[in-house]
Amino acid sequence: MKIWDLHCHLSGLGGRTPDESMARLIALADRMGIERVIVFMGVPHAADPSPEDLRKQNDQVLQALSHWHHRAFGFVYVSPKHVEASLHEIDRCVRDGPMVGLKLWVAARCDSAEADALVRRAAELRAVIFQHTWIKTQGNLPGESTPTDLAALAKRHPDAAIICGHTGGQWEIGIRAVRETPNVTIDLAGSDPTAGLVEMAVRELGARRILYGSDAPGRSFASQLAKVYGADVTDEARRLILGENLQRLLTPILRAKGVKL
Repeated sequence: MKIWDLHCHLSGLGGRTPDESMARLIALADRMGIERVIVFMGVPHAADPSPEDLRKQNDQVLQALSHWHHRAFGFVYVSPKHVEASLHEIDRCVRDGPMVGLKLWVAARCDSAEADALVRRAAELRAVIFQHTWIKTQGNLPGESTPTDLAALAKRHPDAAIICGHTGGQWEIGIRAVRETPNVTIDLAGSDPTAGLVEMAVRELGARRILYGSDAPGRSFASQLAKVYGADVTDEARRLILGENLQRLLTPILRAKGVKL
């Protein structure tokens, strides 16, 4: 089956340069039969990035992609705390560069009004939006979003293609939180390969709203693929989750950029 990994990073691969890190990531992907990867954020991760941090992190990803356009895509790292700088990065890296989506992490919650300008710009460019979400038992970081925050944002922007990163970690809650927002797909990456996750997601959302991702190298490709391979779902659902859904989600912006797969 075609496998496209939604969720990969350069940090943790041990390369001395973005090029070395990317080569190591592709070598690991090859061992697991992964055809394409999406990469975002540089080294080290900046949880509350300044405008300078955003540019530096995005420059690292641009360099990492430079020799791997046939295997990898990139998402631009942005922050609602720096709207103008983030809009500039979106134009630099997506409109005028090779990237095809946005990555938001934990600097500010995504239901803030400041995020609206970033989402509108992404929708104009047909770029996909990836928002990290988590539900921590002892409380989230001050700017860390939950799936409920993401659902509120998605309802304000029904034309935007938005991904619920990690499905909130506590996936039973996360799946239900985004169930009524059809423009939201969920990301399987990062959590333990617990039985029942994929089955519940297919039952509650439908297989077309689920995306395989690994969060590699923080998580192994194998453990995250096991969620999909081991799930009690049809082969058709597996094909959609492992690659066809992500390809379909990216098709509008890839066509706009003239990218042929």
